[in-house]
Amino acid sequence: MIKNFIHRSITSPKKFIIGKGLLNNPSKYIKDFGSNCFIICDVVFLDTIKQHTEVSLNKENIKSHIEQFNYQCTKEEVDRLCALTKKFKNDIVVGIGGGKTLDSAKAVAYYERLPVILMPTIASTDAPCTSLSVLYKGNGEFDKYLYLPQNPDSILVDTTVLINAPPRFFSAGVGDALATYFEARACYQTTGNNLVNMKPSRIGLGVSKMCYEIISDNIDKAMDAVKNKAITPAFEQMIEATIYLSGIGAESGGLAAAHAVCNGMSIIPDLHRAQHGEKVAFGLLTQLVLENAAHEEIENVFRIMKIANLPLTVEDLGLKNWDVEQWHKVASIANDKNDTMVNLPQKVDDQDIYNAMLTANEMGKRYKNKPIDSFKFVQFNK
Repeated sequence: MIKNFIHRSITSPKKFIIGKGLLNNPSKYIKDFGSNCFIICDVVFLDTIKQHTEVSLNKENIKSHIEQFNYQCTKEEVDRLCALTKKFKNDIVVGIGGGKTLDSAKAVAYYERLPVILMPTIASTDAPCTSLSVLYKGNGEFDKYLYLPQNPDSILVDTTVLINAPPRFFSAGVGDALATYFEARACYQTTGNNLVNMKPSRIGLGVSKMCYEIISDNIDKAMDAVKNKAITPAFEQMIEATIYLSGIGAESGGLAAAHAVCNGMSIIPDLHRAQHGEKVAFGLLTQLVLENAAHEEIENVFRIMKIANLPLTVEDLGLKNWDVEQWHKVASIANDKNDTMVNLPQKVDDQDIYNAMLTANEMGKRYKNKPIDSFKFVQFNK
């Protein structure tokens, strides 16, 4: 008789390159994968790509078509982009932009069976590294996860671009990455499914913990660097944590309540302007309440969030009025059996989640008034 064995996984991109000037001269990392690029990019980088990136590609005899991303990663947008790759007979997809742009590039590469290279222009999420695209509806609400059979072929991270991005994006990336360890820990404890629908590995949990430790040790120095637009070792380590370690940790370690709550919050119009990582951070606070986490752990999370200038309450996220019925619906969506709330060690119902969100918000109000110098600092790597 054949037994059902547990299959644990660790997955990652083939290459992760970090350094200065990569956006202007990426051709040496692209030419091994194709010679006719379909470049999907954010509108703010169109001129830079035409003036520098395209010139670099031309020198290596690499053709390219540059297509502006239309702001939302929907099935309709992915279908539109797929049709264009067929039209221009491209043999490689290059995504340049934020998380939704990169998720669209991954989806197009999957459907068209093409290699994909991603160049994040903001450090707001770990989307560049995962074998996953998050699809949304046209109105901005969460639609579904598109699970991909493999990770991107290469990630090129230009630190010059990231240090000059608006600081809020860096902060949002911290919020997204901050939840990585706590969600992976919960998923590992329950032997839940990770983002490739296998069981979390010890390596995935270890990577997730390293992500948290780097953030805890470097957040203050990195925020000083961001404020002054200065590339420093602390900034570079934080980029490794928020993009690479967070992505690999989440994918191999798994998600739990933090991202489930974030998905539920997508139904609230007031919060549509909030960054993904900002909502995940609030979801993490909700998860810590549900877990009745240790005081020292909660305090260190709030310390990091305050230094990173992350919203601590839903009012900070943009909420004008707390609608009880609406937030009960958030809890219900977060508790969907197909979402990642199931990876918590204990079973929770919709009312438990609603109560935890209320409590997390109240905690945020209290910690807003607490001076940073009074927080206990957890030093991991002495």
